Amino acid sequence: MPQIDKVEIIRDLFAAYLADDRSAIEAAFADDFSFTSPFDDAVDKATYFARCWRSTDWIAAHDIEHIVVERNVAFVTYRCVTTSGKSFRNTEVFTFAGTSIRAIKVYFGATYQDGVFQKQA
Repeated sequence: MPQIDKVEIIRDLFAAYLADDRSAIEAAFADDFSFTSPFDDAVDKATYFARCWRSTDWIAAHDIEHIVVERNVAFVTYRCVTTSGKSFRNTEVFTFAGTSIRAIKVYFGATYQDGVFQKQA
């Protein structure tokens, strides 16, 4: 699969999150999908939706800053801006199985409120 296809899949995924389009997200994930973050250790697809899925009405925008694809892995860094003025950057590592997303590993970045660094508890 050419790199551009994976880039478009990732951009479509972020757009689906903003649109609260759970069915598009579910369709993008492989049956054996796993999700890892500082709070989740390789949880499966069902657990991800039960534990992690929530309304995106608190997100004003996702500004994708970088997408780097190498074979079946993509690194995505984005800035998320909330409706309350906070922003944060995350990097996510996507692993693909064909055109499906098999795994996402999330690495959290710093949080800002109106441009000022916010220390997290």
